[in-house]
Amino acid sequence: MTRKFLIDTDTASDDAVALLMALRFSGVQVVAITVVSGNVPLAQGVTNALYTVELCGGEVPVYAGAAWPMVRNPVYADWFHGADGMGEMNYPAPSRTVETEPAVGAIIEAVRANPGIEIVTLGPLTNIGLAIRRAPDLVATVGRCVVMGGSGCVVGNVTPAAEFNIWADPEAADLVFQSGMPIEMVGWEHCRGAATLSPKDIANIRSFDTPYAHFTIDCNRVAMEANRTQSGEVGIPLPDPTAMGIALMPALSMCSSRHWVRVETQSELTRGMTVVDQLHVADNERNREIWGPVVERPPSVSVCWELDVPRWKTLLCDLLR
Repeated sequence: MTRKFLIDTDTASDDAVALLMALRFSGVQVVAITVVSGNVPLAQGVTNALYTVELCGGEVPVYAGAAWPMVRNPVYADWFHGADGMGEMNYPAPSRTVETEPAVGAIIEAVRANPGIEIVTLGPLTNIGLAIRRAPDLVATVGRCVVMGGSGCVVGNVTPAAEFNIWADPEAADLVFQSGMPIEMVGWEHCRGAATLSPKDIANIRSFDTPYAHFTIDCNRVAMEANRTQSGEVGIPLPDPTAMGIALMPALSMCSSRHWVRVETQSELTRGMTVVDQLHVADNERNREIWGPVVERPPSVSVCWELDVPRWKTLLCDLLR
């Protein structure tokens, strides 16, 4: 049976590769792509999504969503992805146009029309949060929500405590994480180390000599240099494609467990931090007596702890050939 996906994205270089993976994966139908402000301003993200759909020969509708976070000013990651979000490749304008319906309405319609639909989020959670606020019934209708965001008790990539997607709109992220939706959190740490596309991986992908292979490497060229500057790692980090890999093939998550997770919204020091109750203190009656609302919810988010890197790279290569 064909699985139905809805992808919410702030389309820049790694998002585009994740979109490409879903659009080329057999057995998955991407019902809609909704775009949110994040890596780049909303209009640029829409353009990048339309271009990627065209590259794959798809007919998936693209909807424009929130241009601003719920309560904060927008902040972009063009320093990491390039001004166009696509490695300064200056790709030609797509011939397709964005849908007239706003993304939040499209999300609500798509979920109601496709019970059990799987949502994959690749950017800040503003669109999803607004959809839940408008239509709380969606929570029980979604089959699975794979969130590329946060970090499981490790370092962040925009501050020492936070990953960019969650940090950009922490209020929306906290709303979604508390909603009861079946969330699988795939933190940015899974694109690091062995999962980074090494020079050898890059040469291998180039050797495929397909438009998809060249696109993957070219649009991430600024990200590759930014990654070297930020972390000292040599290669291309692909956080969104790692999350998409797990969305497409759940077995790629080799170790996961359910936890109570909240997002910090008050502190500027730890804004956007995904606070994971790894020891399950929220289940302890004595802790609830002491801390009250700090631990008022049971484990509700599945946190990915380990990615099957070799199988993920094999999947990526298979989809780029």
